[in-house]
Amino acid sequence: MKSTIKFITAFLFLMTLLKSCVQKEEIDPIATICNSEEVVANTTFGEVKSLYQGEILQIQDDLIIEGYITSNDKAGNFFGTLHFQDLPQNPGEGFQINIDLRASHLFFGEGSKVLIKLRGLYLGNRNGVFEIGGVFTNAGGGLSIGRLPATQIRSHILTSCDMPQKITPSLTSLEELNDTMLNTLIQLRDIEVDPRDICQSFAVPQERTERQLRDCNGNKIILNNSGFSDFQEEIMPSGSGEITGVLGKTGNDYQLTIRDISDINFNDERCNGFVFPCDETIATTSDRIFFSELADPDNNSGARFIELYNSGDVAVNLNGWEIRRYTNDNTTISSTIDLTGFIIQNGATFVIAADASEFENVYGFAPDFNGTANGPAGSNGDDNFELVDANGVIVDIFGIIGEDGSGTNHEFEDGRAVRLRDVVRGNPIYTFSEWRIYNDTGGAETINMPQNAPESYTPGER
Repeated sequence: MKSTIKFITAFLFLMTLLKSCVQKEEIDPIATICNSEEVVANTTFGEVKSLYQGEILQIQDDLIIEGYITSNDKAGNFFGTLHFQDLPQNPGEGFQINIDLRASHLFFGEGSKVLIKLRGLYLGNRNGVFEIGGVFTNAGGGLSIGRLPATQIRSHILTSCDMPQKITPSLTSLEELNDTMLNTLIQLRDIEVDPRDICQSFAVPQERTERQLRDCNGNKIILNNSGFSDFQEEIMPSGSGEITGVLGKTGNDYQLTIRDISDINFNDERCNGFVFPCDETIATTSDRIFFSELADPDNNSGARFIELYNSGDVAVNLNGWEIRRYTNDNTTISSTIDLTGFIIQNGATFVIAADASEFENVYGFAPDFNGTANGPAGSNGDDNFELVDANGVIVDIFGIIGEDGSGTNHEFEDGRAVRLRDVVRGNPIYTFSEWRIYNDTGGAETINMPQNAPESYTPGER
């Protein structure tokens, strides 16, 4: 009996030992070289890239490049790719290799020096991003660069025993970005989240999600986030500051991928000084916001204004909302008003003046927003308007885009267009029956009765 127990114990110990060895082999496919004279870089990134002539090719020569890892998949924002650059500081170029290996940061830490044996690998260029790896036939029947199988990684990617180097991100600006920076680590300053993405999570669960960043000059870049990342549920920061990440490209647009959330430091005031509270009791879109009054007084063009009204039960954050004006019969936008930074309370109006000073002189109170004479609020009554939310959805419209308002049922020249009180929602299709319109012609069932300020208008009232 004792001998049987000893045999079983020994058997279980042996199986456990074998299992641990197999598991180690499965997760440790990377070869390490130390001061080997047999494996040294013999070509440059630029020389390898020059082999590409418009079509994916398999590299036949015994070429070896070396570089320093810039990416890190520990937080789950990178998957199936390694990004590396030619120098740890002030790099000239970057590269990408696609690999079928999870938790690659355990083998290729940031700043690690790697040597890539290129013979047998495939080289391609997607939107200016040079990548190497395996190959597969895509849906269109052509070739695409795919992930190098885990079983082949040991044969092509070697890690050096040199101590990892500190990768210093290249400080640059959105205006200075160019393709030589692709796959390298960069840092941008004075950057903020676009108002349309404030109060949103970094990513939709289990989906690759693009968020917009911008600088103080309005230049934009895509922030590429994984729905599987550790910080997927975190809310995008509302301030401004610096961000570090690996530069990529989608189509003609540059994109940035951070390694983890510590790559973002947006603790400074935003470019325009606005503060955006992410309050669950405040909506970010609603069809209860609509045009309620448009004014072009016959006696005073300086008293022109546009009024919005919120008929809903909750306040609405107007971050990313805008009013678009289409002058006369134009089909392209003539001017806009960015409503970012304002909240319209439930049951309240929001008045935009063409001239704030003159508006206050005439009506006795200050408007909520000071527009310009050439902006939407400065219309002379024959233009068309759209109210657009942060998602680009047309919430409400006045007039017919492409049709000059003169003589039509959407002309309010020298007059007034006022929304009927039983209208409680925006309408993305112009509907004349929702309006009472005064002008100086009376065409198309409108009312020929020019209006004078202040007595003919009710800004701030609904």
